[in-house]
Amino acid sequence: AFLLSSAEGINGTINWKTKQPNSYIISRIRAAEKNVYTILSKVHSDRNVYPSAGVLFVHVLEREYFKGEFPPYPKPGEISNDPITFNTNLMGYPDRPGWLRYIQRTPYSDGVLYGSPTIENVGKPTVIEITAYNRRTFETARHNLIINIMSAEELDFLLPYQAEFFIKNMNVEEMLASEVLGDFLGAVKNVWQPERLNAINITSALDRGGRVPLPINDMKEGVYVMVGADVPFSSCLREVENPQNQLRCSQEMEPVITCDKKFRTQFNIDWCKISLVDKTKQVSTYQEVIRGEGILPDGGEYKPPSDTLKSRDYYSDFLITLAVPSAVALVLFLILAYIMCCRREGVEKRNMQTPDIQLVHHSAIQKSTKELREMSKNREIGWPLSTLPVFHPVTGEIVPPLHTDSYDNTSMPLMQTQQNLPLQTQIPQQQTAGKWYP
Repeated sequence: AFLLSSAEGINGTINWKTKQPNSYIISRIRAAEKNVYTILSKVHSDRNVYPSAGVLFVHVLEREYFKGEFPPYPKPGEISNDPITFNTNLMGYPDRPGWLRYIQRTPYSDGVLYGSPTIENVGKPTVIEITAYNRRTFETARHNLIINIMSAEELDFLLPYQAEFFIKNMNVEEMLASEVLGDFLGAVKNVWQPERLNAINITSALDRGGRVPLPINDMKEGVYVMVGADVPFSSCLREVENPQNQLRCSQEMEPVITCDKKFRTQFNIDWCKISLVDKTKQVSTYQEVIRGEGILPDGGEYKPPSDTLKSRDYYSDFLITLAVPSAVALVLFLILAYIMCCRREGVEKRNMQTPDIQLVHHSAIQKSTKELREMSKNREIGWPLSTLPVFHPVTGEIVPPLHTDSYDNTSMPLMQTQQNLPLQTQIPQQQTAGKWYP
């Protein structure tokens, strides 16, 4: 750091060799008749903010504010534009308070802390540690943000009418911009005509369970914006509660709102998701807690339980847990045994009720199966019996096999003539007279 002319407790500007201005706080301490000058970076100094409970709080983490902590190392003639990301957490904890959210789309955009403080944190300083990371040089810089939440009881009393809008064509960081939020509040004020109108909270649709939009241009995730006013809702906002519009919303159709054209030029509002809350009609269920002296009432002398325990009869428990399931299982076993054993018809009765031709077919299938298994052992076996007729096609008599199982059929020719086959049926010849003779 280069010491320039300075004054007590003022901001000074120091130019590096790259001619980039960097802001610093310069203080002077007089000790032993000598002036000791101290140059403190603004980034390392604590910053105090004073939001109000129940009112939207927005704090932008500007990249330019932290660039002075990272010495520029570009080549001569180049402008340094390092990617910088931020990490925010409550001092002593890994995450932020529940009411505070943070968003930064890219390392080349500013980060935004936003949220609506709660009444429970009023009067308690909240220290947020902000750590900036330079993704090019891997350097870090830290800054403390002290949030002093102020009471806003009068504001809550004056703004009892709250409406929440869902804007489909906006992202949360776009809506947090002061000019965009101002345009939206101006449009709401034209429709509502209140004396006082404030933004209470802004929530991304992703925090409400919304889905990430497709990677298409102009596809936004949507944002919920809650505003509060001191006058009742206008007739335009009440049109959403009409039965006709409720029916159209149930059929996923857009309701007919007369004041929608005042928003449509810049904000695409989903009127089916608007929420109107009238706090003047809400009944408070809060009960005042009466605190005592912290002394328990006298319950008398302590009497421990007796050392001797009474005997307990487990016979009924045994019958319920073992005897009853065993009896049910035995009955089911007897029924199953009767069905499986006592009601069998037997093979003989089955064969008597089966036609002979079906039994012959079944026997032929069994023999063919046996032959195929034997053929798999010896590939030089004779002509399989499965290719021969099993019964006579006219008389239906069973044809005996050409040879027995013990017959040596290795010398049998593969193809046999019809003269060698017994009981062969002669094919009738057609006569010249046009008649058939056997």
